Amino acid sequence: LPPILQCQAGHLVCNQCRQKLSLCPTCRGALTPSIRNLAMEKVASAVLFPCKYATTGCSLTLHHTEKPEHEDICQYRPYSCPCPGASCKWQGSLEAVMSHLMHAHKSITTLQGEDIVFLATDINLPGAVDWVMMQSCFGHHFMLVLEKQEKYEGHQQFFAIVLLIGTRKQAENFAYRLELNGNRRRLTWEATPRSIHDGVGAAIRNSDCLIFDTAVAHLFADNGNLGINVTISTC
Repeated sequence: LPPILQCQAGHLVCNQCRQKLSLCPTCRGALTPSIRNLAMEKVASAVLFPCKYATTGCSLTLHHTEKPEHEDICQYRPYSCPCPGASCKWQGSLEAVMSHLMHAHKSITTLQGEDIVFLATDINLPGAVDWVMMQSCFGHHFMLVLEKQEKYEGHQQFFAIVLLIGTRKQAENFAYRLELNGNRRRLTWEATPRSIHDGVGAAIRNSDCLIFDTAVAHLFADNGNLGINVTISTC
């Protein structure tokens, strides 16, 4: 893909490999100064390339300028473990996600029904903390995540969201409501669940979730435990 570079003898090197090389891998000639091969770049701009997930089922061919954006959202892209944090590096098909969670993350509790209570215990624990549970209804599994982190220096916040163990298209068929209740107060957030393809991080970065600080959490908490009413509905 452009930019396409060459050594002084004309041997081609892609831009990504060029960053790792000091000599041409074909003739051992110098790669400096960098010379772009404009003729090959013109050829590359005129042909269609397969999606890099063609081996897992994607049949699309795209112009090189369209490839990166498509591959970021391609439904055939491997799914990462949806658990928050970076400790689990598992990747696999959508069909294998639940099996992975049941075997590698056995501590996650699953509740049945479209209306449940997500209980986060010990919310006063210091530092960044995650609470995770599963909700099963309408023939699908939903992951409920509550994260406490310091997004802004010196200001701890809670972020709560529901993810569908499914595709983005499937997620559009559902809505969820998160509600904090207690002491004659009510705080509610309603949205479309995100697919686990998007993950929790993107939602937090975009503030597309229920957000509240520690002071608000304490208004609704009972002895350091916070109950969040979670309701899933179909659209």
